[in-house]
Amino acid sequence: MPEPTLLWLRRDLRLWDQAALIAAAAVGPVIPVYILDDETPGERRMGGASRWWLHHSLASLDLALRIKGSRLILRRGVAADVLAALAAETGSKRVHCLRHYEPWWREAEQAVASTLDLVCHDGNYLAPPGTITTGSGQPYKIYTPFWRALSEHMPPPPPAAAPERIAAPTHWPKSDALDDWTLLPTKPNWATGFAEEWTPGEEGAQERLANFHDHAGAYDAGRNLPSDELTSRLSPHLHFGEISPATVWHHVTKARGETTTYLKEIAWRDYAQNVILQYPDYAGQNGRPNLDRLAWRSGPEADADLRAWQQGRTGYPIVDAGMRQLWASGWMHNRVRMITASFLIKHLLIDWRTGEQWFWDCLCCADYGSNTVNWQWTAGTGIDANMFSRIMAPLTQSVKFDAAGYIRAWVPELAALGDDAIHDPDAFGGRPASYPAKIIGHREGRERALAALARTR
Repeated sequence: MPEPTLLWLRRDLRLWDQAALIAAAAVGPVIPVYILDDETPGERRMGGASRWWLHHSLASLDLALRIKGSRLILRRGVAADVLAALAAETGSKRVHCLRHYEPWWREAEQAVASTLDLVCHDGNYLAPPGTITTGSGQPYKIYTPFWRALSEHMPPPPPAAAPERIAAPTHWPKSDALDDWTLLPTKPNWATGFAEEWTPGEEGAQERLANFHDHAGAYDAGRNLPSDELTSRLSPHLHFGEISPATVWHHVTKARGETTTYLKEIAWRDYAQNVILQYPDYAGQNGRPNLDRLAWRSGPEADADLRAWQQGRTGYPIVDAGMRQLWASGWMHNRVRMITASFLIKHLLIDWRTGEQWFWDCLCCADYGSNTVNWQWTAGTGIDANMFSRIMAPLTQSVKFDAAGYIRAWVPELAALGDDAIHDPDAFGGRPASYPAKIIGHREGRERALAALARTR
């Protein structure tokens, strides 16, 4: 039997349209391995919600591999060191993987390639990041021209089928037990609501995609209405690679109605990866250096405001509904993400990086590229972003996008209020004692933010 090949898995936990798996399985025995590497990412180790998702996704993947005659090997440690040790144990000399673009994974790939034959494949994005360039060969910094250029390369290649069987090695190396990694919260178990919302794994991703098919044509009109839930909820599945964007693209384009708006959202993931490829420290550095002079609030009062925002106790129902949904489910509606982020940055004048870190810990789909690009877009600090002076009015947004049902679902102490009063209980004199007053007025917050911006000039 030929020597086995190591399949290094990270955020690509699927069998279908998995180029690295298909290539490895074509030449002989395969040893699929997932390494829990908390050291290589440093401060970017996975947050709590992502770890909950990872536990269930790995369990699902192992079951799918066993049906194919294989299994998943789990190891913990620095990825390059663990792969070198596995190669020595098994006689493997070659490692297949899907290429990743986070700065720590690029460094890890270089470290692995220095000791082993590393074969990197593409497959986590519509087009390999860095390949969509201007006429002069430069990477795009602005999304709209990026989208136009990417569109010229679409559709992506049709998704490739999973191997019928995956040959096993003569001897399996030892594997950690998944439960020993303690990825699930216990004391306390703050993720009790996650299982009601999600089915991590490739099968769950396919089910989400199938359910979205009938609604894809209505996405453009419904994506901003948090009460109607016309979004796909595929973001955690895409983040963990349980489904490929090519699969999503080909499926959605067959749906009835206008689907371009949704396809642009899938392309936004590609754009975000192109940004972090150009600016690896985008999570820590403003894309617009002139805003480095912006004086963010700090101290006890700012800390108290931050806690109120995190706990969904700001006195703004649409903001509080979003933050409670995030904590309870590990996800938040896209329109509400923009509202809550804008409120923290503009109304509370708290550094966008603080909010990005909270989302990193609380989102099941916490993606380095998308999360940081989205926060910088809202903050007005990004290379392609709203102006800082554009300040969302959360009360107006709540009415405009008919969020009454959404607020009732996540802020139950307001559930008895009518559709008029529920967006702004203070204004209608109907705020129950159990719900807090606004921590800052809209006009006051707006004027403070604009004054801070003026001082940067």
